[in-house]
Amino acid sequence: MSNHDTPDSGSKLRHALRALRHRNFRLFTAGQSISVIGTWMQQVAVSWLVYRMTGSAFYLGLVGFLGQAPTFVLAPFAGALADRFNRHRLVIATQTAAMLQATVLAVLILSGAVQVWHILVLITMLGAVMGFDTPSRQAFLLEMVGERSDLPNAIALNSSIFNLARLIGPAIAGIAIAAVGEGWVIAINAVSYIAVLSSLLRMRLTPVRRPRASAGVLSHIREGFRYAFGFAPIRSILLMVATVSVVAVPFTVLLPVVATEVLGGGAETLGFLMAAMGLGALSGALFLAMRRTVTGFGPIIARAATLFGAALLGVAASRWLPLTLVALVFAGFGMMTQMASSNTVLQTLVDDDKRGRIMSLYSMAFLGMTPVGSLMAGAAANRIGAPLTIAIGGTCAIIAAFLFRLRLPALRAQVRPIYRRLGILPEVARGLQAATHSTTPEVGEDADEERADPQRLVSG
Repeated sequence: MSNHDTPDSGSKLRHALRALRHRNFRLFTAGQSISVIGTWMQQVAVSWLVYRMTGSAFYLGLVGFLGQAPTFVLAPFAGALADRFNRHRLVIATQTAAMLQATVLAVLILSGAVQVWHILVLITMLGAVMGFDTPSRQAFLLEMVGERSDLPNAIALNSSIFNLARLIGPAIAGIAIAAVGEGWVIAINAVSYIAVLSSLLRMRLTPVRRPRASAGVLSHIREGFRYAFGFAPIRSILLMVATVSVVAVPFTVLLPVVATEVLGGGAETLGFLMAAMGLGALSGALFLAMRRTVTGFGPIIARAATLFGAALLGVAASRWLPLTLVALVFAGFGMMTQMASSNTVLQTLVDDDKRGRIMSLYSMAFLGMTPVGSLMAGAAANRIGAPLTIAIGGTCAIIAAFLFRLRLPALRAQVRPIYRRLGILPEVARGLQAATHSTTPEVGEDADEERADPQRLVSG
């Protein structure tokens, strides 16, 4: 790139924020910025409340399991509904239901009537709501931005908002829990949903014609499974996400144990730990938003998972708060970058009429498999301790990343027809030679075809 072509910092910033030029996405981002902070505050408050009431790492794992397990069961149905019905209305319905759940939980806590079983039931209900919300909301992104070319940036910015909230929310929650208690923290979350609901209701959307379904919901779901698992790139990414979600991501449910038993702190320490992870995750999201192409995500997925696993080994070994915070920054960066890159590849590969179902499978792999790991992590921590449990998860993530990297060259040829049919933007086709191939194509027609080959979105 010549000096003339080199983008200045202003153009880089505009590029990183380009999806915000769409009014509907701006509205959604503004509402989410407030609502997701409340969501993270509630998550910290619930974890702390359960640990304070029970003193059990197993119950922390159980809360993590119940909060996300319904996604594994319900996400396929949610994806089928998102491909058949109005995604905008589905998201409004799920956000309203989540607000009601937070309201009931806050009232129970503030009235002094709350028991552990109340929390478990309400967390399960929220998990069911999120099982429908996540695929619908992810599939709705394209309708908000309106242009496929801006979709990867919208995904990255949406992840940035989520992880900025992960940075802010737990820090506020740790201080607020100590000052006013868990009930008021959860009440704040209930109020925060007003912001996202207001943004959704103010959107002006172009009506989307959805093809009339000729088969039932179950047939629709089976078609989605066949489509995803019959195509190796999608299958490989989903399996990678599922593996890391089982073995590594559940370490988050053990952070209250790390904060108290390993580091000797309290609620404020837990808030700092989650905020450090949020800082890393935000950095990962911004890193993806600043990328000027959507190429090379395959190696990024492998490297990010490796970094995630190595950082968990650091968390497991540390007994000093500053070192743990640094390790969590890297853990957040690795986890965020892997998951958002996987999301981007899947959304770029898939046809819009199957987007809801593929996002439901992504939700199953990420949010649906995490609770299984949470339950396993909680049980293991009770027997062998939180540090060793976290170390085992980190090691497994590194092994999974190595195996995924070995698969990348084999995925290459299978992506080409998809991108030719979808007409992926020219930037996907540029600058791909050096990433996976050490050989140089012959000069002429074959070389031109190689330069225009977009399949390296996966193989890098």
